[in-house]
Parts: sequence; C-alpha cells; structure tokens
Amino acid sequence: MNDLLNSIWSFFPEPMRNELSGFVSAFWRTLPQLFASLLVILLVWLVVGVIRRFLPRALRRAHMRRALVDVIVMIVIVGLWFIGGLIAVTIAFPTITPGKAFTALGVGGVAIGFAFQDVFENFMAGLLLLIREPFSISDYIECEGIDGQVEEITIRDTHIRQTDGQVVVVPNAMLFKNPVTIRTADALRRTTIIVGVGYGEDVDEAREVIRKAVQDVDLVRNDVRNVQIFAQNFGSSSIDFEVTWWTGSKPIDIRQSRDQVVAAVKRALDEAGIEIPFPYQTLTFSEPLLVRQMEREEA
Repeated sequence: MNDLLNSIWSFFPEPMRNELSGFVSAFWRTLPQLFASLLVILLVWLVVGVIRRFLPRALRRAHMRRALVDVIVMIVIVGLWFIGGLIAVTIAFPTITPGKAFTALGVGGVAIGFAFQDVFENFMAGLLLLIREPFSISDYIECEGIDGQVEEITIRDTHIRQTDGQVVVVPNAMLFKNPVTIRTADALRRTTIIVGVGYGEDVDEAREVIRKAVQDVDLVRNDVRNVQIFAQNFGSSSIDFEVTWWTGSKPIDIRQSRDQVVAAVKRALDEAGIEIPFPYQTLTFSEPLLVRQMEREEA
C-alpha cells in the first residue's frame, strides 16, 4: 500500500509535490486554531440559544411592547454572531487582525449601503419609531392621505388597515419623515357641524334649543367638555351656528355621534317651530312676460 502511494506521489512533478506538502503542513499547523474557532462558534450558538429563551421573558416583564422586544433580541443576537464570527476568523487565520477585518467590513459596508440605501433607511426609521413610540398598535393615524388603524409595526414597514377594510403597507421612512396625525392619541376628540336657522328666528332661543338637543345625546361627552355653540356668519339664506362637542376618538365614534347630533338638532328645531331654511332663488326678467296674452293665444 505504501509502495502504491509512493508511486502515485512520485508521479507528480517536484514543484507540485512541494506545494502539496506545504498545504498539508499548513493544515496540520492550523488544525488546533480551526478547532478553537469552531469551539468559539459553538459557544456563541449556545449563548444565542439562552438569550432567545430568557431575554424576551425578561423584557416582557419590564412591560415592553412585543415589537420592541423582537427588535432588541434581534440586535443582541446579530451583535453576538458578529463578534463571535470576528473572533473565530482571527483565531483561525492569525494574519487577519481585527483592524484589517473592520477595514474590509467598512469598505464592503459602504458598497452595501449604497446598494440597499432604501432598505437601511426604512430599517433605521423602524428602530426609531419602535424606540420613540409616537404611536402604537390599534392607534388610528393619518399620514400623506393614508388613514386607518395600525395593525403591525415591523422593522421595515407598518401595516395600516383603512376604514374600508383595505390594508396599506407603509415604509417606515415615510412615517418618520412626514407629519403623522394620531387620531386616538387621547380618549376624546372634538367634532363640529354647521347648523343654519332662518333670519326671522331669535338667535338666542335657537342657540339654547340646539345646545339642549346636543347635550341630551348619549355619545356627547358634555360631562368632560362643554358643548360650544357660536353664531358663525350670515349665510345666503340662514344664520349659521358652529356646533362643537367632544366624543370618542375612534372614527366610528365620530360618525355615530354626528349622526345622533344631526337627528337630535333637527327634531328639536322642528318641535320648537324654528325654521331650518334652504336656499331660495328669485328670477328677475328685464321685460314683463305676457302670460295672459300667451294663454289666450293658446286657447
């Protein structure tokens, strides 16, 4: 057997035999280092497993939101793998120092950053949104014409379900760079309608009738904020009142309370005999119309 191996070995040219001998010698010299780097990788894998199991529980006990918990766990795990991989590489290949590795990663990071600029922008915006928490899941928000309830906040995007049932996936950078209206930031929200009464009606009486009607509506929170009614302007056929009240902040609360207030105000004004006018049109002719003469001619 040895004779066969020797004959095969002698078949190769001497330069190639020298190269192969060098590779084999180098492999045996670096084998302990490779074994040590594998041990580092194994150790990192065990630590990551422990962190996956215990860190989320500890963060939830601190009353952190689930999305933020996932982000923190992901950052810790990525950091551990990065550090562990760097240590394993420097152990296995001593010529690669941490400084050289960081330099290579820096050059590569710049190239990757230009290639995935939008992805990293949304990633960083997602982190800042989760940390700052300007809004949370179940809040109703509006941004750049997108209006609805927040269903999910991820690292890259936010899922918003509009009131018509459609889901819009919004990049986090858009929510971070543009003004966002949080409609449910408070439990109450103000809403307004315009009510017109005839010019022949008593303004103070009409105001009190409207106020009483609005205060009696169940969804109007006049126990927290007063109902406000102001004579706003002289309309084309009516004196217009601005009627303002506070109700729940959800869109359904606004619609339901508006419906009940409009019905209650209409009913109260009708019962009080106060006119709710509609526009009148007067036609003026430059010459009198000979209506009777035309009727005779037709007869």
